[in-house]
Amino acid sequence: MHPVPAPPQPVADRTETLYVARQPIVNREGQLVAYELLFRDAPGATASTERAAAATSRVLVNAFAEFGLERLVGDRLGFVNLTAEFLAGDLPLPFAPDLAVLEVLETVEVDDRVVAGVADLARQGYAIALDDFVWGTSIDRLLDYASYIKFEVAGVDPALLGERVATARRRRRGITLLAERLETDADYELARDLGFELFQGYLLGRPETLSAEAISPSKARQLELLGLLTSPDVDLPKLSAVIAADPGLALRILRATNSASIGQRRRIASIQDAVVILGLERLRQWLAVMIVSDLSGAGEADLSIPMVRGRWIQNIATQAHLPADVGFTIGLLSGVAELLGVDARDLADRLPLTDEVQAALVEEQGEFGVVLNAIRAYESGARGMARVQNKLSLAVLAKSYLEAAAWQVSTSSAIR
Repeated sequence: MHPVPAPPQPVADRTETLYVARQPIVNREGQLVAYELLFRDAPGATASTERAAAATSRVLVNAFAEFGLERLVGDRLGFVNLTAEFLAGDLPLPFAPDLAVLEVLETVEVDDRVVAGVADLARQGYAIALDDFVWGTSIDRLLDYASYIKFEVAGVDPALLGERVATARRRRRGITLLAERLETDADYELARDLGFELFQGYLLGRPETLSAEAISPSKARQLELLGLLTSPDVDLPKLSAVIAADPGLALRILRATNSASIGQRRRIASIQDAVVILGLERLRQWLAVMIVSDLSGAGEADLSIPMVRGRWIQNIATQAHLPADVGFTIGLLSGVAELLGVDARDLADRLPLTDEVQAALVEEQGEFGVVLNAIRAYESGARGMARVQNKLSLAVLAKSYLEAAAWQVSTSSAIR
């Protein structure tokens, strides 16, 4: 009798729930044009419990590599709060300049390093916004590099606000002014009368907290990958193999390919495709931000389901002279969907996959779809055996499964 894998175990201890809040920003016509993205650590939280680099890192990772920026903002702008560590270049920004507006928090002490860093970011094409702007503070030094200035309205003397707006337009021609903390109709009318172009506040919409289930990547695997990237002679196949060995990390990297450029989306069929599209430098940046983001994250996850299935399909693909790395990606993603308890179509829609991978994963079509269908039938036990016999031999499936299970055990041991 051939061994049949046990059904998937409960996944509560293998996943974590992530949160990002978004607050709408509208133009003078009342049209939604942007969102400010905010860190949250609980579904009912109304404010961030931390404003340090870790919170900013988690917003970046969640927005770009977990939720997917398109899901959060669609085709609109996203404003992302940054701390001094990111502005000065101590921590990298792992996304293209056209994907987000960098918002300088009012709590940032602007010293020479921050000024130099912001100037460099502006030269690279990043749009800079100055938050809660008040004349006579250190943030004045960044005015020459700003594309947006945000002024608070509620509780501010109208005459004083008018002076601040006039000074801003005189000092920085072409600047876009955003009125924030709009809490009453009078606040909104005052901002319109003063010529603000953009508007934000509780009157127009409170922050909405969104949630998503995610797999916690192995910290050891991230550190191992970062070490490989520091080598002067990077081995691309080995790099891809390290990523593929951790489903949570692989899923993040696949989603992060969308951060390469908003106008040059490419379809991918394997982890190696994603590495090539991102490029080694962007991959290094993402890993650095992910490691900071995960410092307070959950413990190591039991990821046997996607790892075994990825290796299982890879084994069969090798025997059938199909692309092995494509087979691994299909198996990995199908296992990830089950681990997270989400529909494979929902997962695939958030990733830049090739038509071949999408068809296999969602519809079980094509050569890889046949393999995935047979594996799922085999996993279901006796009820699926008749279907298996029409797809692949039981001997091939059993042998491939046993090797995949052994590989997963040895890989997990190495990670621990």
